[in-house]
Amino acid sequence: MIFPEYLQKGDRIRIVAPAGKVQKDKIIPGIELLQDVGYEVLIGKHVFDRNFQYSGSDQQRASDLQEAINDTQTKAIICARGGYGSVRIIEKLDFSPLLKNPKWLVGFSDVTVLHSILNKLGLASIHAAMPAFFLENKKPTRSFLSLMDLLSTGKSQTETVPNSLNRAGVCSGELVGGNLSLLYSLQGTPWQLETSGKILLIEDLSEYLYHIDRMMQNLRLTRQLKNLAGLVVGGFTDMKDNESPFGKSAYEIILESVKDYLFPVCFDFPVGHIPKNLSLMLGAKYSLEVGNTCILKRIQP
Repeated sequence: MIFPEYLQKGDRIRIVAPAGKVQKDKIIPGIELLQDVGYEVLIGKHVFDRNFQYSGSDQQRASDLQEAINDTQTKAIICARGGYGSVRIIEKLDFSPLLKNPKWLVGFSDVTVLHSILNKLGLASIHAAMPAFFLENKKPTRSFLSLMDLLSTGKSQTETVPNSLNRAGVCSGELVGGNLSLLYSLQGTPWQLETSGKILLIEDLSEYLYHIDRMMQNLRLTRQLKNLAGLVVGGFTDMKDNESPFGKSAYEIILESVKDYLFPVCFDFPVGHIPKNLSLMLGAKYSLEVGNTCILKRIQP
């Protein structure tokens, strides 16, 4: 696994929008915060463009990301937001310059598509909050501070709140994953996630409970759950139900899907579409200790 250099003050960060359209007033304060803490920030030409629900056309979004990939002076690429659309541009992109000049890719939600591609290429990336979540009441959020720490030091350790559904155990392995719906959308493609011996991270937003079950059953039937080292479950926020109730919560659905396996499972991990969305390094090796609470810690080389 290739790990880009950690950032130093004065390094260049590029902001791109590979998916949904961006509200300027929501992300400019976060971008200004990056500048205030000492980084040079360049905003992609099409970040504030509009093409229906997207931030510009497929070609425009791809060109911004390609320019960031190609720029040898850029040390990190932070996605402006998620939404939907990254999957539409991946065939227009050449990721190979990242192998010669690695840089961090940062984001979550729809950015899971890009994380999965980089993982296949053997390049670590960062699952983290994006600029709209960098400030609250004009103060840097815990999510932002955790991103700055990870980008500059590579250190990562988080302890969760207790959850009665946790399944106890200890394991270690490469951390992979992201948004469950996006992982599901890559099934059967060249970027389908390889999970054997790894710690899988999942989170999601605004899905029907039966669809959570469908996606977890898909992972089970494709044997992507069978040989996990461990499972880390973040926020499953604003779940929806049908008129005829499904009968289980999202967490209960997930636990049922892995009932035949013995690996540790951690629920309520502070990651995903929740106010406290802490940064994690995908592609890095982590240790996971699960009891009533759980501790996820990066094992640094």
